[in-house]
Amino acid sequence: MATVWVLVLVTAELCLARAGPVPTFKPTTTWKGCDIGRFKSLSPRELEAFKKAKDALENSLKNWSCGSRLFPKNRELSQLQVWERPVALEAELALTLKVLETMADRSHGGILDQPLHMLRHIRSELQACVSAQPTAGPQPRGLLHHWLHRLHEASKKESQGCLEASVLFNLFRLLKKDLECVASGDLCV
Repeated sequence: MATVWVLVLVTAELCLARAGPVPTFKPTTTWKGCDIGRFKSLSPRELEAFKKAKDALENSLKNWSCGSRLFPKNRELSQLQVWERPVALEAELALTLKVLETMADRSHGGILDQPLHMLRHIRSELQACVSAQPTAGPQPRGLLHHWLHRLHEASKKESQGCLEASVLFNLFRLLKKDLECVASGDLCV
């Protein structure tokens, strides 16, 4: 009788294995066309270009004040679900690019060429990751929704000076901590 039960269990297991993997509710980080693992750490040369631009631009900031912290210190991408992190970082990059491009247009052009090129490249890779997620997935809510809303509203509510200062002061956090977190996938804690 025990032999019969073993055969029944093995047969049932084989049938389930042939059925294929059960889809999960939330997408994983191995989306087709998504290769951001190479951004876990930027090269010293790339970081130096960002440092030079940041230093030069910080000196040009004049009389800025912000109604709220656009990038709060207690904001950690690791607080989000793995599938939400690229979405949040892509939104943060979009605002950063918009602000830095405005600054470049105003007279800081040359110093921002390499950083803007790199940020555009990172954003295009992130957009591939975000668009590769299943569209039937969950809609942003909770903490992700709050962060996306805050970034969206910032360009409407905050002064240009506040946006510039916030983006510049957040730049290395974005490049080192946030980008590394997204590139690390499940390993970000």
